[in-house]
Amino acid sequence: MVISSFIVYASLETAGNYSALLRVVDMSVDRAQEILDAPQMDISGDEIIPASRDIEAKNVQFSYDKKKVIDGVSLNIPERTTTAIVGPSGGGKTTLVNLLARFWDVDKGTVTLGGRNVREYDMDSLMQNFSFVFQNVYLFRDTIANNIRFGRPDAPMEDVIAAAKKACCHDFIAALPDGYDTVIGEGGANLSGGERQRISIARAMMKDAPVIFLDEATANVDPENENELTKAIEALTREKTVIMIAHRLKTVEHADQILVVDHGKIVQRGTHDQLMAEDGIYKTFVGERREAASWKVKV
Repeated sequence: MVISSFIVYASLETAGNYSALLRVVDMSVDRAQEILDAPQMDISGDEIIPASRDIEAKNVQFSYDKKKVIDGVSLNIPERTTTAIVGPSGGGKTTLVNLLARFWDVDKGTVTLGGRNVREYDMDSLMQNFSFVFQNVYLFRDTIANNIRFGRPDAPMEDVIAAAKKACCHDFIAALPDGYDTVIGEGGANLSGGERQRISIARAMMKDAPVIFLDEATANVDPENENELTKAIEALTREKTVIMIAHRLKTVEHADQILVVDHGKIVQRGTHDQLMAEDGIYKTFVGERREAASWKVKV
C-alpha cells in the first residue's frame, strides 16, 4: 500500500511538472505566432545612389502600439556634419535614430536621404550609405578577420589590417596566438568590452559608409581603453555625416548641432554655446556632467 502511494504521488508530481511546462510552451507559441503575424516592412524599392547624404525628417510621428514615442519631429542634418542627440532616458533618442536609419518605418511624416524618401530605396542600396557603432557590440563566432570584413566579405587581408590599425586594435590582435585567424566566441565573449568596440569600429571603417550612426561607444568602457577608442572614433568619423546619441559632455561640445529630445519632441536645438546661453534641459545636462566629473574618492 505504501509503495503504491509513492508510485501514485510520483506520477502526479511528474504530471504537474509537465502541466507547467505545457503552459510555458503554449504561451511561447502564442508569442511566436504574434511575431509571425506582425506586418512586414516593405523593403523593396529602387537601387538609388543619392545625390547627397543630407538627412531630413519632416513632422515624424511613431508609436509603440498606442503609446506615442516620437511626436511631430522635424530636423535637417547636412552631409559631413556632426549631430549630437541628447536628452533624458526614455525621451525617444534611440527610437528617433532607428527611424532615421529605417530600422522601422514612421507612422506619419517622412524621412529622406539625399532628398529621396528612404522608402523609395531598396534596403541594400539604403544600407550601403550607413555604418553603425553601438554600445552593445555583436561579434560572430568566426575569425577576427572575418568579423572585421563583415561589410566587405571579399576584402583582401591588407585592407583588414589597415582598418584594424586605424581602429587601434592591430596590436592586441597581433598578440593573440592565431592573430587575425583567432576564432572568437559567440558575441565576442572572450574579448574585453574595449576590444569588441575597436573591432566594431574597424568593421565600420572597412565598410567606409558616408553616414555613421554612433551610440556613444565609450560610455561603458574603462578609462584605460577610452583614449584608444576615442582615437579610433575620430578616425572613423573624419569627413563623414555623423549622428550620435551622446552621453558624455566632451563628445557633445564640438558637434555642429545638438538636438535635445524629451517626451518624443525636440525641445531645444543649437550649438553648445547657443544652448548654454539659455535655461533648459541641455544646460542642466552639462551642469550634472561637470559636477560628476569633479567628484573625488577619498581614501
